[in-house]
Order: sequence, then structure tokens, then C-alpha cells
Amino acid sequence: MSKERIVIVGASHGGHQSILELLSRYNDVDITLFEAGDFISFMSCGMELYLENSVTDVNDVRNFSADDFPQPNVHILDRHEVTKINADAKTVTVVDHATNQTTDQPYDKLILSSGVTPKSLPVPGADLDNVFLMRGKDWALKIKEKLADPAVKHMTIIGAGYIGIEAAEASRKAGKEVTLLDVIDRPLGTYLDGELTDILAKKLTAEGINVQMNAKITAYTGDQAVKAVKTTDAEYPSDVVIQAAGVQPNTDWLKGTVDLDDRGWIKVDNYLRTNLPDVYAIGDATLAYSIPAQTKVPIALATVARREARYVVKHLFEANPAEPFKGLVGSSALSVFDEHFAQSGLNSFTAKRAGVTVAKDFYHTTLRPKYVPSDKGNPDVYVQLFFNPTTHVLLGGAVLSTYDVTAQGNVLALAIQHGLRLEDLAEADFFFQPGFDRQWSLLNLAAQHALGEEPFTY
Repeated sequence: MSKERIVIVGASHGGHQSILELLSRYNDVDITLFEAGDFISFMSCGMELYLENSVTDVNDVRNFSADDFPQPNVHILDRHEVTKINADAKTVTVVDHATNQTTDQPYDKLILSSGVTPKSLPVPGADLDNVFLMRGKDWALKIKEKLADPAVKHMTIIGAGYIGIEAAEASRKAGKEVTLLDVIDRPLGTYLDGELTDILAKKLTAEGINVQMNAKITAYTGDQAVKAVKTTDAEYPSDVVIQAAGVQPNTDWLKGTVDLDDRGWIKVDNYLRTNLPDVYAIGDATLAYSIPAQTKVPIALATVARREARYVVKHLFEANPAEPFKGLVGSSALSVFDEHFAQSGLNSFTAKRAGVTVAKDFYHTTLRPKYVPSDKGNPDVYVQLFFNPTTHVLLGGAVLSTYDVTAQGNVLALAIQHGLRLEDLAEADFFFQPGFDRQWSLLNLAAQHALGEEPFTY
């Protein structure tokens, strides 16, 4: 009996998890993964750790290598770019960039995990030397070199999302003068509401970063190398510019073949199938079903890609899958110097974008009982909850503190995923030990506060 031929496009989180699932579940599959780049599975989310000398080696900042899969039925090929799907013939056209040869590879099942690419601003000077992107191994090496160069004094970061904040922090820790620019009005403004971003903006400023929001970039200037960044009302000296201005789906090659929305995201049905027979799509380039938003939105997270891969492979050979993909919450975390936050589900910005009405509550307390002084390990903690104003079902939340309370974000994610209400969270049975928390745990207290209950002050 011949083996089922599985072709995977893309070697990041979704591609990696697809191989793991296929090997775990099936004995009669032949797996071929094509990766257009020359380095398998560099983890851009680990770039800050590399830039700050917190990893063993740049070649270790990866999900996996081809050597991790010695099985004879697994074939992992880098520098092989899939350029076309030939749905009628059930083949993909592949260019081997090492030899410039083009071949057609047959498949029985095709899993697309083509991911996203970073955006470069369409302004004059974007092609100048020392204008970088914050993604991928090659860019990581270039940025690391500049951080170690004493001739580089001024670093300008474009974009105040997660990647931009990481770039700004790494640059500041390397002793550079750092300017952070974004067109939005608050750092991390699409991830957190103002009560929390106000705290983080003050932290960035206190650490010596020049934070300039509502800044519209008009040009990068210089002769051969960049010398400054111009906005509509100012000019910032810049020896290096790092662009972290968002991502776009890597789907131009699919136009006219696979159904895309007007921004290029891959459309999938409730079973993560595309419009083509036996062709599935997972990961950053797809529209994922959001449980709290109850609609499909882009959620570019490793956790999303891996859960989608697990679902697709589990049901890969079912003509009618037994159950639809249940969807995701979307959770993430970040450190901004010594402030740590985690967020899950919706906030005011994402709820409005999805057309979801939310109520919110902001809660400020201390981590441990009041009799423990702040200088003895009792820091301030902040919780923001978002919920349905009528049913009190939790739709989102965030936690922040100088103490690492980010694991509370996982509690919020589980509560949102299972449709818990404020009332459920207010009474949830968590542990108490005064070396760690309060008699009512942090999320108990936050939910009680959102319900307007008499405050517990001990």
C-alpha cells in the first residue's frame, strides 16, 4: 500500500507541529516540508534574547532543524520555494534556489503554513543602508553587529508594538540613544487599554527612551546610509533604523488560486480547509476563529499555529470531520524592562474592531497582604477585565506588575475559552499563602471589584 503524500509549506511553528502530529498519529504517510529561507525555523520571538546575549548561540534560536527528524519518511528542504498550487493535478510547483531548478511535487494532502512577512514603510529612503527589519536570522545578525558598534549612537525604532518595544529595550540596554516612533497614540495601544499603557509609557521614558507617538513617518534621509528619520513635524538623528511596523500575510503567490480576503489573509472554513480540495491553511497567514470575538480575525501567534496544526492533522483523513475547530482566545505576554504583563482575549480596541460590545473594569491592589511592606516583596499589581455587560461572560483581560504575574494570563485564557462569568471568577478556588498572594487571589479580587462588591482589604 502506497503512503499518503503530505506536503507542508513553511517551516515555522505550524510546519513543525504538523510534522510532530503526523508522526504521532499515522504510520503510512510520506512528509515533505518546503522552506523558502536558508535557515530552518528561526524564532523571531526569541530575537530580543539573542540581542541581549541571553541565548547560547544564534543558531539555537529555532524551533527545530532537519536533523531533528531522521525518519526516512520525513524530507525537510530549505531554499525550496513553493510558487504555485496546481489543484487539478494535485501538485505544487517548487523552485530549488540552490540549483534554480523548478519541479512539480505531487501531494495527497497539502498544509499551508506560509506565515507573514514584516512590513517596510513605503517612504523615501527605505532602501538606505542601516534600515533594518526586526525578523529572521539575517536581520538578527545585522542588528546585533550594530548594537556592538560604538560608532552607532542613535537607534530609531519604528513601531511600538511587541517587536518594536523589544527592539527599543535591547538597543537601550546596549547603551544607545533610542527614539521610539509610531503613528498610534500609545505604546502597545492595540494590545492594552490606556490604564496599563500609561504605566508602560512612563517606564519607557524613565529608562531613557524618547517616546514619540502620533508620529507620521515621511522619509528616511541620508546619502548611502540612513542619517535621520523625518516625520511631519520633526527630524530624529538615526545611525540605524529598525522597522517593526507590523506584518502582512505571505500570500501573494496564492492570489487567483486560494480564496483570500481583501488584505490577503487566507480564508478557511470551520475545519481549516481552503476552497481547494485537500488543501488546508494554518498559522499567521490565516483568519483564525476568535472565541471571545465570535468571528475570524488575524491572530499571529505561535500558540495559534500549533493548535491549528494539531486539529488539522487529527482530522486530515476524515471526509467529514467529527467536529469543527473550536477556535482560540489569543494570549501573549511581554516584559518592558522590569514591568511584566500578559493579556488574553479582547481589549477595547480589538473589541471595537470586531464589533463586540464590552464593559471593562480596572483594578489596582498589592500582590500580598497589606501587612507585607512593598520593599519586602509586595509590589503593586494591576488587572483589567473585559466582559459582556449583560451576561458578565469574560471576553478579555490583562495583568501587569513588576512581579512576574504573567501566569495569571493563562488563568484568564482558560476562563475566556470556557465562557466563565465574572461571578465564576470571583468565587474560583485558588490557593492562598501569604508569601505569594492574598486570601482571595488576585483574579478573585479583580472579578469581585468588577461586580461592585465591598472591597476585601487584607
